Amino acid sequence: MMNSIRLVDLLKISLDAGKEILQVYENDFNVESKEDDSPLTLADKKSHETIVKGLSSLYPNIPVLSEEGKSIPYETRKEWNYFWLVDPLDGTKEFIKKNGEFTVNIALIEAGKPVVGVIYAPVLDTAYFAKKSVGSFKLANASTVEIQDDVELVNASVRLPLETKKEKISVVASRSHLSPETEEYIHQIKEKYGEVDITSAGSSLKFCLVAEGKADVYPRFAPTMEWDTAAGQAIVEQAGGLVFNTKTSEDLTYNKENLLNPWFIVRDTEFNI
Repeated sequence: MMNSIRLVDLLKISLDAGKEILQVYENDFNVESKEDDSPLTLADKKSHETIVKGLSSLYPNIPVLSEEGKSIPYETRKEWNYFWLVDPLDGTKEFIKKNGEFTVNIALIEAGKPVVGVIYAPVLDTAYFAKKSVGSFKLANASTVEIQDDVELVNASVRLPLETKKEKISVVASRSHLSPETEEYIHQIKEKYGEVDITSAGSSLKFCLVAEGKADVYPRFAPTMEWDTAAGQAIVEQAGGLVFNTKTSEDLTYNKENLLNPWFIVRDTEFNI
């Protein structure tokens, strides 16, 4: 199944979703509230429709679980070996603030594990993508690059992690969700390593910073849902990093009955505390 998935197709779908998002972003827009009081905009809805239409057209036998269409009962979902896990607009709060730090997230889950991931940041026009046994990559100016197949896509991109030199430990944390537990974890890092650089970022871009090697660790001691993390986990893991449950030290898994993630840590393999 995974061999039939073309990264170039997923990139195109994410670019199309990004165009829909930017049409809303560049104008005045209304903000609704979901049942959990998190914000919802027309951009979420348009992106969701674009992604579901694209995936269903190309891969009609693979079901789609999206944040904006999440009311699929577990009795149905538990039979899925493969499925798409989608966040049409990750970082809605960043979207509303108009700081550009929001993304489109598309992941393929196989037996509870993310094996393909694409993250596209429309304002930055930057894409990150990964596929098991292929690797993890970054593509700048993604909407301007003419690409026909996965070989061309990989050749046009840079492989992650990047060659980076850091004098201090670098921690990336949520711009909108910095909990007391996260602050305590950062304090523990400082006690072990001394002074640290702390970067704030929105959406799944935090995963991408770890995958690139620009950040050593991203601690998340605050609520997230499965669609928030799946694509980012694929990109980090295929770049050689780790994404694990803080209580069990096991990898995050997907398609649980409750789609809420446990607290987790994203880090490169050389960092430890």
